[in-house]
Amino acid sequence: MTRGSAALELAHVTLRLGDGDAQVTALDDVTLDVTPGELVAVLGPSGSGKSSLLAVAGGLTRPDEGSVRVGGVDLATASRRELARYRREQVGFVFQSGNLIPALTAVDQLRFALRIAGRRADAAHTPELLLERVGMSARAGHRPHQLSGGERQRVGIARALVTRPSVLLVDEPTAALDRARSREIVALLAQETHEFGVATVMVTHDHDVIGACDRVLEMVDGKLGQVHAHS
Repeated sequence: MTRGSAALELAHVTLRLGDGDAQVTALDDVTLDVTPGELVAVLGPSGSGKSSLLAVAGGLTRPDEGSVRVGGVDLATASRRELARYRREQVGFVFQSGNLIPALTAVDQLRFALRIAGRRADAAHTPELLLERVGMSARAGHRPHQLSGGERQRVGIARALVTRPSVLLVDEPTAALDRARSREIVALLAQETHEFGVATVMVTHDHDVIGACDRVLEMVDGKLGQVHAHS
Protein backbone atom coordinates (compact mmCIF):
# COMPACT_ATOMS: atom_id res chain seq x y z
CA MET A 1 0.00 0.00 0.00
CA THR A 2 1.54 3.33 -1.01
CA ARG A 3 1.36 6.50 0.98
CA GLY A 4 -1.64 8.47 -0.16
CA SER A 5 -4.12 5.60 0.05
CA ALA A 6 -5.61 5.10 3.49
CA ALA A 7 -4.49 2.18 5.63
CA LEU A 8 -7.30 2.87 8.11
CA GLU A 9 -10.66 4.28 7.01
CA LEU A 10 -13.56 5.15 9.32
CA ALA A 11 -16.66 6.40 7.49
CA HIS A 12 -19.65 7.88 9.33
CA VAL A 13 -19.03 5.77 12.43
CA THR A 14 -21.51 6.06 15.29
CA LEU A 15 -21.22 4.12 18.55
CA ARG A 16 -23.79 4.21 21.33
CA LEU A 17 -23.06 2.92 24.82
CA GLY A 18 -25.60 2.01 27.50
CA ASP A 19 -29.38 1.65 27.27
CA GLY A 20 -32.49 3.79 27.64
CA ASP A 21 -32.05 7.07 29.50
CA ALA A 22 -28.44 6.15 30.28
CA GLN A 23 -27.48 5.77 26.61
CA VAL A 24 -24.54 7.91 25.47
CA THR A 25 -23.34 8.53 21.92
CA ALA A 26 -19.63 7.82 22.33
CA LEU A 27 -18.85 8.35 18.62
CA ASP A 28 -21.05 10.65 16.56
CA ASP A 29 -20.75 10.32 12.75
CA VAL A 30 -16.93 10.06 12.85
CA THR A 31 -15.00 9.94 9.57
CA LEU A 32 -11.21 9.50 9.57
CA ASP A 33 -8.64 8.30 7.01
CA VAL A 34 -5.06 7.58 8.09
CA THR A 35 -2.39 6.87 5.48
CA PRO A 36 0.72 4.66 5.89
CA GLY A 37 3.54 6.63 7.53
CA GLU A 38 1.17 9.17 9.13
CA LEU A 39 0.96 9.94 12.85
CA VAL A 40 -2.41 11.42 13.77
CA ALA A 41 -2.99 12.81 17.25
CA VAL A 42 -6.52 12.94 18.66
CA LEU A 43 -6.86 15.43 21.50
CA GLY A 44 -9.76 15.64 23.89
CA PRO A 45 -10.79 15.52 27.54
CA SER A 46 -11.74 12.34 29.39
CA GLY A 47 -15.11 11.05 28.25
CA SER A 48 -14.93 12.72 24.83
CA GLY A 49 -14.86 9.42 22.92
CA LYS A 50 -11.11 8.96 22.34
CA SER A 51 -10.95 5.47 23.86
CA SER A 52 -14.06 4.44 21.93
CA LEU A 53 -12.35 5.58 18.74
CA LEU A 54 -9.39 3.27 19.45
CA ALA A 55 -11.68 0.39 20.39
CA VAL A 56 -13.55 0.65 17.09
CA ALA A 57 -10.38 1.14 15.02
CA GLY A 58 -8.80 -1.85 16.76
CA GLY A 59 -11.69 -4.18 16.07
CA LEU A 60 -12.47 -4.49 19.79
CA THR A 61 -15.94 -2.91 19.46
CA ARG A 62 -18.35 -2.91 16.51
CA PRO A 63 -19.91 0.44 15.66
CA ASP A 64 -23.69 0.80 15.50
CA GLU A 65 -23.43 2.61 12.18
CA GLY A 66 -20.75 3.26 9.58
CA SER A 67 -17.77 1.30 8.31
CA VAL A 68 -14.22 0.68 9.53
CA ARG A 69 -11.98 -0.55 6.71
CA VAL A 70 -8.44 -1.88 7.00
CA GLY A 71 -6.79 -3.52 4.02
CA GLY A 72 -10.11 -3.94 2.23
CA VAL A 73 -11.84 -5.61 5.20
CA ASP A 74 -14.78 -3.85 6.88
CA LEU A 75 -14.41 -4.51 10.61
CA ALA A 76 -18.01 -3.43 11.19
CA THR A 77 -19.30 -6.49 9.33
CA ALA A 78 -16.32 -8.87 9.65
CA SER A 79 -16.71 -12.31 11.19
CA ARG A 80 -15.26 -13.06 14.61
CA ARG A 81 -12.48 -15.00 12.94
CA GLU A 82 -11.63 -12.10 10.62
CA LEU A 83 -11.62 -9.68 13.58
CA ALA A 84 -9.33 -11.97 15.58
CA ARG A 85 -6.96 -12.27 12.61
CA TYR A 86 -6.95 -8.48 12.16
CA ARG A 87 -6.13 -7.85 15.82
CA ARG A 88 -3.40 -10.47 15.73
CA GLU A 89 -1.78 -9.63 12.40
CA GLN A 90 -2.62 -6.05 11.35
CA VAL A 91 -2.89 -3.90 14.46
CA GLY A 92 -0.48 -2.98 17.22
CA PHE A 93 -1.64 -1.51 20.53
CA VAL A 94 0.42 0.69 22.87
CA PHE A 95 -1.23 1.19 26.25
CA GLN A 96 -0.76 3.87 28.92
CA SER A 97 1.35 1.76 31.25
CA GLY A 98 3.08 -0.28 28.57
CA ASN A 99 0.84 -3.16 29.70
CA LEU A 100 3.78 -5.55 29.84
CA ILE A 101 3.68 -9.13 31.16
CA PRO A 102 5.34 -9.04 34.63
CA ALA A 103 7.23 -12.34 34.33
CA LEU A 104 8.84 -11.62 30.95
CA THR A 105 12.04 -9.72 30.19
CA ALA A 106 11.94 -6.87 27.69
CA VAL A 107 13.21 -9.01 24.81
CA ASP A 108 10.85 -11.85 25.71
CA GLN A 109 7.87 -9.45 25.57
CA LEU A 110 8.66 -9.00 21.86
CA ARG A 111 9.31 -12.69 21.23
CA PHE A 112 5.99 -13.57 22.85
CA ALA A 113 4.15 -11.01 20.68
CA LEU A 114 5.63 -12.68 17.59
CA ARG A 115 4.58 -16.12 18.79
CA ILE A 116 1.00 -14.96 19.45
CA ALA A 117 0.84 -13.45 15.95
CA GLY A 118 2.23 -16.65 14.45
CA ARG A 119 5.10 -14.76 12.85
CA ARG A 120 8.85 -15.00 12.61
CA ALA A 121 10.95 -11.87 12.82
CA ASP A 122 12.70 -10.94 9.60
CA ALA A 123 16.42 -10.22 9.76
CA ALA A 124 15.95 -6.45 9.69
CA HIS A 125 13.21 -6.44 12.31
CA THR A 126 14.26 -8.77 15.15
CA PRO A 127 13.27 -8.15 18.79
CA GLU A 128 16.90 -7.30 19.56
CA LEU A 129 17.16 -4.75 16.75
CA LEU A 130 13.85 -3.13 17.66
CA LEU A 131 14.91 -2.77 21.30
CA GLU A 132 18.12 -1.17 20.04
CA ARG A 133 16.09 1.26 17.93
CA VAL A 134 14.10 2.40 20.97
CA GLY A 135 17.24 2.69 23.12
CA MET A 136 16.53 -0.35 25.27
CA SER A 137 19.31 -2.79 24.31
CA ALA A 138 21.02 -2.45 27.67
CA ARG A 139 17.76 -3.29 29.47
CA ALA A 140 16.71 -6.22 27.24
CA GLY A 141 17.10 -8.72 30.08
CA HIS A 142 15.12 -6.68 32.62
CA ARG A 143 11.55 -7.34 33.71
CA PRO A 144 8.90 -4.59 33.93
CA HIS A 145 9.33 -3.96 37.68
CA GLN A 146 12.99 -3.15 37.00
CA LEU A 147 12.13 -0.51 34.38
CA SER A 148 11.03 3.11 34.69
CA GLY A 149 7.74 4.32 33.24
CA GLY A 150 9.49 5.72 30.17
CA GLU A 151 11.43 2.48 29.66
CA ARG A 152 8.24 0.42 29.86
CA GLN A 153 6.69 2.66 27.22
CA ARG A 154 9.71 2.14 24.94
CA VAL A 155 9.38 -1.62 25.29
CA GLY A 156 5.63 -1.33 24.65
CA ILE A 157 6.27 0.57 21.41
CA ALA A 158 8.86 -1.97 20.26
CA ARG A 159 6.51 -4.84 21.12
CA ALA A 160 3.67 -3.25 19.14
CA LEU A 161 5.94 -2.82 16.09
CA VAL A 162 7.63 -6.24 16.10
CA THR A 163 4.74 -7.95 14.28
CA ARG A 164 4.92 -5.33 11.47
CA PRO A 165 1.36 -3.99 11.92
CA SER A 166 -0.25 -1.80 9.28
CA VAL A 167 -2.12 0.15 11.99
CA LEU A 168 -0.76 1.30 15.36
CA LEU A 169 -3.17 2.52 18.06
CA VAL A 170 -1.66 4.39 20.99
CA ASP A 171 -3.58 5.20 24.19
CA GLU A 172 -2.30 8.17 26.25
CA PRO A 173 1.40 7.17 25.99
CA THR A 174 2.62 10.13 28.05
CA ALA A 175 0.13 9.96 30.93
CA ALA A 176 2.71 8.79 33.50
CA LEU A 177 5.74 10.67 32.12
CA ASP A 178 7.35 14.06 32.70
CA ARG A 179 7.42 16.64 29.92
CA ALA A 180 10.90 15.83 28.57
CA ARG A 181 10.26 12.08 28.52
CA SER A 182 6.83 12.63 26.95
CA ARG A 183 8.31 14.52 24.03
CA GLU A 184 10.98 11.86 23.63
CA ILE A 185 8.39 9.05 23.49
CA VAL A 186 6.20 10.82 20.91
CA ALA A 187 9.25 11.73 18.79
CA LEU A 188 10.14 8.03 18.86
CA LEU A 189 6.59 7.10 17.82
CA ALA A 190 6.77 9.56 14.93
CA GLN A 191 10.13 8.20 13.81
CA GLU A 192 8.95 4.58 13.86
CA THR A 193 5.67 5.51 12.13
CA HIS A 194 7.48 7.22 9.27
CA GLU A 195 10.26 4.64 9.00
CA PHE A 196 7.99 1.58 8.88
CA GLY A 197 5.06 3.15 7.03
CA VAL A 198 2.55 2.50 9.80
CA ALA A 199 -0.80 4.30 10.08
CA THR A 200 -0.69 5.53 13.67
CA VAL A 201 -3.48 7.06 15.76
CA MET A 202 -2.48 8.42 19.17
CA VAL A 203 -5.11 9.64 21.60
CA THR A 204 -3.83 12.10 24.18
CA HIS A 205 -4.75 15.10 26.28
CA ASP A 206 -1.13 16.33 26.23
CA HIS A 207 -0.86 19.44 24.03
CA ASP A 208 2.92 19.56 24.58
CA VAL A 209 3.60 16.60 22.29
CA ILE A 210 1.54 17.43 19.20
CA GLY A 211 4.42 19.16 17.41
CA ALA A 212 5.81 15.75 16.43
CA CYS A 213 2.52 14.69 14.82
CA ASP A 214 1.58 14.98 11.15
CA ARG A 215 -2.04 15.88 11.86
CA VAL A 216 -3.89 16.95 14.99
CA LEU A 217 -7.61 16.35 15.49
CA GLU A 218 -9.86 17.10 18.43
CA MET A 219 -12.68 15.02 19.81
CA VAL A 220 -15.50 16.72 21.70
CA ASP A 221 -18.67 14.88 22.73
CA GLY A 222 -18.01 12.09 20.24
CA LYS A 223 -17.45 14.41 17.27
CA LEU A 224 -14.09 14.62 15.50
CA GLY A 225 -12.74 17.83 14.00
CA GLN A 226 -9.41 19.15 12.76
CA VAL A 227 -7.26 21.45 14.88
CA HIS A 228 -4.42 22.08 12.46
CA ALA A 229 -1.99 20.25 10.19
CA HIS A 230 1.78 20.15 9.94
CA SER A 231 3.49 20.11 6.57
